[in-house]
Amino acid sequence: MKVILIGFGIIGKGVINVIRKKREYLKNKYGMDLKVVAICDRSGAAIDDNGLDLELALKVKEETGKISKYPEKGTSMPIVEVVKSIEADAIIEATPTNIESGEPAKTYIIEGFKSGKHVITANKGPLALYFNELLSYAKKHNRIFRYEASVGGAMPIINLAKETLAGNEIIKIKGILNGTTNYILTKMEREKLDFDTVLKEAQELGIAETNPHQDISGLDTAAKIVILANSIMNMEVTIKDVNIEGITKITPEALSMANKGGYTIKLIGEVSENKLEVGPKLIPLDDPLNVKGSLNVAMLNTDLAKEVIVVGRGAGDVETSSAILSDIINIYLKNK
Repeated sequence: MKVILIGFGIIGKGVINVIRKKREYLKNKYGMDLKVVAICDRSGAAIDDNGLDLELALKVKEETGKISKYPEKGTSMPIVEVVKSIEADAIIEATPTNIESGEPAKTYIIEGFKSGKHVITANKGPLALYFNELLSYAKKHNRIFRYEASVGGAMPIINLAKETLAGNEIIKIKGILNGTTNYILTKMEREKLDFDTVLKEAQELGIAETNPHQDISGLDTAAKIVILANSIMNMEVTIKDVNIEGITKITPEALSMANKGGYTIKLIGEVSENKLEVGPKLIPLDDPLNVKGSLNVAMLNTDLAKEVIVVGRGAGDVETSSAILSDIINIYLKNK
């Protein structure tokens, strides 16, 4: 199976490391010879129809910051041209999230379908804005579209609902879908520290972004809720349809008061037939949704299986790449 990787930042490098680590495992278990025939970043691409040397690609990126510097196989060819012209079975789209426009990821995904490639993405932006449009392109060109890594990192929510719980009606989904905000609220609760102090510490530790707006405002969680609403509950919504409130107004005093009453405060995303919202909620201390640190958790309310709860790491290069790898394997097995 030949793949093209678009985006060679933290997630892209994680994907390459996971493929390197699992290459023999994939051959032995699935008979899959997984080759990365192109890696793209803003500088251009490295292309080799026989499969790139992944260790060398990582070294070039680390030393120069540009995959186009890859010896002999490096090129300044624009990403869209790589997608259109290089023969591959699938593209893995791992560029930074843009919740405002969904670009350039939206274009890469569409061009992937148009050129006859399956698409795997970890990118929330285009899915939160153009889910049904992207799905229609996939159907039109008879390609598979997988996006498990876009919600909850390593935590299997989408595939769990659509495959393992097939036959169940999903009535409601709610949970903690942002590890940064969960870390901040957990730290505030445990150490009685104010929001700004904990945010600064989270940024220094690399848990929060330099610009944490999408996390703390609830936008990141809202994007994920939209993806779950559309992909699992067959709704037709965008991020503009979500009622959103972040965590910036939460104080240590509010958390302490909640604790005295047997509760904690968590940033909860929730979707049901009549609800699409993100905001701080009182959660009982003994509730399964009361997970700590940077963990994520989702509770799926179903008609047959009742409540199904999944907990996992919602971020991280290797963790997110594990979800991407599961999507690659799924596509391979469906086309075997």
